[in-house]
Amino acid sequence: MATPEPGPSPANEQKYLIEVSDLCKRFGNVVAVDKISFGVARGELFGFLGPNGAGKTTTINMLTGLARPDSGSLRINGLDCTKNPKAAQHLTGIVPDESNLYPELSGFDNLCFCAELYGMPKIERRARARELLEVFGLKDAGERKFAGYSKGMKRKLTIAAGIIHHPLILFLDEPTTGIDVASARQIRQLIAELHQAGTTIFLTTHYIEEAERLCERIAFIVKGKIVRIDSLADLLQPMQEMKAMLLSTSNCTGDLYGQLTQAFPDINFKPVSDEQIRVESNHPIHIGPLIRFVEQQGCEIIEARRLKPSLEDVFVQVTGIELAAMKMDKEKGKGNS
Repeated sequence: MATPEPGPSPANEQKYLIEVSDLCKRFGNVVAVDKISFGVARGELFGFLGPNGAGKTTTINMLTGLARPDSGSLRINGLDCTKNPKAAQHLTGIVPDESNLYPELSGFDNLCFCAELYGMPKIERRARARELLEVFGLKDAGERKFAGYSKGMKRKLTIAAGIIHHPLILFLDEPTTGIDVASARQIRQLIAELHQAGTTIFLTTHYIEEAERLCERIAFIVKGKIVRIDSLADLLQPMQEMKAMLLSTSNCTGDLYGQLTQAFPDINFKPVSDEQIRVESNHPIHIGPLIRFVEQQGCEIIEARRLKPSLEDVFVQVTGIELAAMKMDKEKGKGNS
């Protein structure tokens, strides 16, 4: 029998807990993941941000041993997972984009079953299941069948199942897609608390505001390629000089966007909706002339609000993908969850 490959010794500890180099995955003629390379440090909350179909789930499937890469290398905690995809399975917890729990079992029994798969003794797994039901606010639903849970409750129990064995790394694939606002808020809070407790978290999402709120470092992935990796602070830093505001209008009958673009050629205008226009400039924006011009076109100004630079601005600048496309992805996600 082959001797298991040891992890790194404390004296020679790896810089990254997850190390990925030139990872590729094809499905027929489609390149789902195209030579991506990155590292995730111990205790880091790392975000993988991109639209639906960008390669996020395929990447997470390779990282968790559910798919074998066609080429490239992958190491987790020093273990070579390229040759043996299951080598680090005992170190990882997985929360897939769709629940993998059993509808006919209760919440408590689902957790106990998952704990048993990781070899936890009966007394320990039952105690851990009760603890997590309490932590996730599911104590009263613990004896109910999973099939009767709401979407938000199902997602919370799936996360609880993913951490039942105290994993070193937690992989979260689109954890808040398709659930109500209140449940999404609770889950984000739970993720933040897990991170604060020292869990290394790999989070895929197409929700820009979610990545900005939770992640320390973020990779943008588009069409299977990573186009940018950096800390949140460094991603936002170049945008600090940009001035932006949002004009909300009503009663407009003409092409206000075209009229503004022609009248103020040194300012960049972007239509957000039929009644909202985003205004951007590298110089201070003087609101007075804009408001007067808009009113002269017969429009009414509802609000003129200054905007702070956001991760959305960086994402659009780097990828060329507008927020409208990401919103369409959100709606698709809600319908498919």
